[in-house]
Amino acid sequence: MNELELRQRCHTILPGHRQPTPAATFAAMAAWCEANDIAHDTYGEGALIEQFEHKVASLLGFEAAVFCITGTMTQVTALRLACQDRGSRLVALHPTSHILRHERGNHELLEHFKGLMIGDPHRPWTVDDLRAVPDALGAAQVELPMREIGGQCPSWDDLNDIKRHCRDNNIHLHMDGARLWEAQAGFDQPLPAICDGFDSVYVSLYKGIGGLGGAMLAGSRPFVERARAWFHRQGGNIVHRTPYVVAAAMQFDARLAAMPRYFARTQWLYALLRDFPSIAVNPAQPQANMLHLHLPVSRERAIAIRNQVAEEHGIWLFGRAGHAALPGRSVVEWYVGDQLLELPDDTVRHALSLLDQSMRRP
Repeated sequence: MNELELRQRCHTILPGHRQPTPAATFAAMAAWCEANDIAHDTYGEGALIEQFEHKVASLLGFEAAVFCITGTMTQVTALRLACQDRGSRLVALHPTSHILRHERGNHELLEHFKGLMIGDPHRPWTVDDLRAVPDALGAAQVELPMREIGGQCPSWDDLNDIKRHCRDNNIHLHMDGARLWEAQAGFDQPLPAICDGFDSVYVSLYKGIGGLGGAMLAGSRPFVERARAWFHRQGGNIVHRTPYVVAAAMQFDARLAAMPRYFARTQWLYALLRDFPSIAVNPAQPQANMLHLHLPVSRERAIAIRNQVAEEHGIWLFGRAGHAALPGRSVVEWYVGDQLLELPDDTVRHALSLLDQSMRRP
């Protein structure tokens, strides 16, 4: 039995949001379209997509926003244009940046820009990391929150120092806001205040929002219109964006409204995890509704435990497991969404007890 089949057989799933079947998703989309008299866009022109782009731009405090089919295309395009404007092809990136970790060198191979790794791979970088760069930077990218290190964010003061430095030194500051909606609750600041000082912001329409895919790029109107042209040049000019926009728009407000509850549940979870000292948590305090669990077993053992608990108890503890820096240890991620929000407290405690007991067995 493969991982997907095993997960589907479980009656209790801890991380993430519920995943409706395609039939249920498409039925909900059809009903929403019928209720709201939705018509298709044509190559990005149409009432629904234009209104949704305006809504996201206003929510973040920008003049304009444009839909893009993938976040990968969105970010390298934004940074390419930023470098053109600033006359330098150097972009400061954290070592755990999605661009460096997961995009197969597209920024280099497609000659978008040159990435310059700065900062400690286990911590958000600070303004001192930027000051230490002797070269003229075209842009700097900040991820909020930083997924690969457990959802960490810079402090509010550190973030504002970075904003000031980039403004004073003519560095385009771009946000990888794939999970910005999640970071807001941790910062306890309005979205425009978080985005103020950034020249461009990318947000995902499928991660925390739960859509089918797609992203938005927000910034000044001229910058956004240039990005729109570059998306077209790179093959992103699909004839109908409607399915992606509908899947996000129909639940957008509800998802954003739920973020404080997800964060409160994350705070509860941190308190509960103190009863399981064998499980180390990163970050030390919740900064978004996600966290990494560092387990005292190897990656292979962690996956075997996950599968055994799923088969014997119908509980899905986590998805992927990764090797940790220390031998014989592993790391798993929990995104605190609908699943953990709605599970009874005793069920969550029971699941953690099963994990803890299984790790103690030889």
